[in-house]
Amino acid sequence: MDEHGLFIDGKWETPTGAKRFTTRNPATGEELGSFVSATTKDVERAVSSAAKAFKSWRETPAPKRGQILLRVAEVYKRRKDELGATVTKEMGKILPEGKGDVQEAIDFLEYMSAEGRRLLGETVPSELRNKYCMTLRQPKGVIAAITPWNFPTAIPNWKLAAALISGNTVVFKPASNTSLCGVKVVQAYEEGGLPPGVLNLVTGSGGVVGDALVTDPRVKAVSFTGGTDTGRQVYLKGAEHLKYVHLELGGKNPQIVLNDANLELALDGVLFGAFGSSGQRCTATSRLILQEGIYDKFLGMLLERLKTFKVGNPLDKGVDMGPVASADQEKKVLAYIEVGKKEGAKLRTGGEKLKGGAYDKGYYLAPTVFEAKHGMRITKEEIFGPVLSVMKVKDFEEAVEVANDVNYGLSSSIYTKDVNLSFQAMERLEAGITYINAPTIGAEVQLPFGGVKQTGNGGREAGTTAIEEFTEIKTVFVDFSNRLQKAQIDG
Repeated sequence: MDEHGLFIDGKWETPTGAKRFTTRNPATGEELGSFVSATTKDVERAVSSAAKAFKSWRETPAPKRGQILLRVAEVYKRRKDELGATVTKEMGKILPEGKGDVQEAIDFLEYMSAEGRRLLGETVPSELRNKYCMTLRQPKGVIAAITPWNFPTAIPNWKLAAALISGNTVVFKPASNTSLCGVKVVQAYEEGGLPPGVLNLVTGSGGVVGDALVTDPRVKAVSFTGGTDTGRQVYLKGAEHLKYVHLELGGKNPQIVLNDANLELALDGVLFGAFGSSGQRCTATSRLILQEGIYDKFLGMLLERLKTFKVGNPLDKGVDMGPVASADQEKKVLAYIEVGKKEGAKLRTGGEKLKGGAYDKGYYLAPTVFEAKHGMRITKEEIFGPVLSVMKVKDFEEAVEVANDVNYGLSSSIYTKDVNLSFQAMERLEAGITYINAPTIGAEVQLPFGGVKQTGNGGREAGTTAIEEFTEIKTVFVDFSNRLQKAQIDG
């Protein structure tokens, strides 16, 4: 088992007397690596390194910064199979999804590298003669990037690439149980030629490392993706220091299937949306809303397909779903299954920990389907596991009402051949993302990603908006009239 250090000022280091923790493969229990539990002093050094590197990095022409991001993308391309396997081993998603996690990082790095030749501002007419009006985008300074375990390569790169192309320096804290992925993310930037201090890595607990980053006055902005309760605490602590905090939090995503839908297509969608990554996506389909005309038929089709749905080691070919990511995650999901039973939801399949043979070494749960009534806790609260609540509605109007009646609003989906209802759904579903005839998955990297209500605090990652959380807008006026001009003042 390899031991890994912190990455500060361009060097890998293990502080004297450092405590360590390990990560494990959730499929087998195998230890994967040993990592430093960083202290507040370690965080202070990492922030100091980022602060020292900021002036030189912001003065590096943005197209040159983009060239470095392209080199990092090339590193990921060469190592895609290796990194994809690391994602699968440490997080538990099946190997095609592990490689997809890495591919998303590649796509976003390539996309952001081109932003170095844009970083667009505005030029607008002045109301006065001989005067220009324009805006510039400028970096904020030191950024704290705090990322989750479910997309341990893609989400860090969403934050790192956008922050770096904008001219910021970064201190990166990955989720503790995917620290090996975090190390490999940073190694790619190191190999790509990023200057010392521009990116720093500190591993360890959120209570120590995360708090120290959020409260350090030299950290000008915090980009956080994770659970709603933790995000709320990050937001409050950041507010005490009047710093910008961007939150990407939970979801309770609905897939609506109307009577006229292509049912085979909708079935493929719900299987991938609900049970891909073992339901451990903020965009996972956790609610299936079926119009009454196709309810019995579609539910029967779903249950029949799940009879041959294979749960196993995510590195093996032919496996549809791997384990959940940790013992804590397993415990949480099983507790919600018990909540569903006690509320009177009808358990149609699953609802248990899988046992026997290789299952005993990992955190394997059976794909679980409840017939539920809207308003039950399992239909309103984020479970973050392979648990699907199925609900019956009369028509499109009721489907939209049920879909919107939760505290979250990330991804949404509707299956129908009715173009009019499709466009109504685009307008009326309360979500940052709406799919027509596709499941509640994420976004392509060239489009904004984020949600409404308690899914976050309104910002967007990826797409044309990716750099907004990492830049300040400066308004510039150039008056070449050679006299004092007073806007809005007569005479």
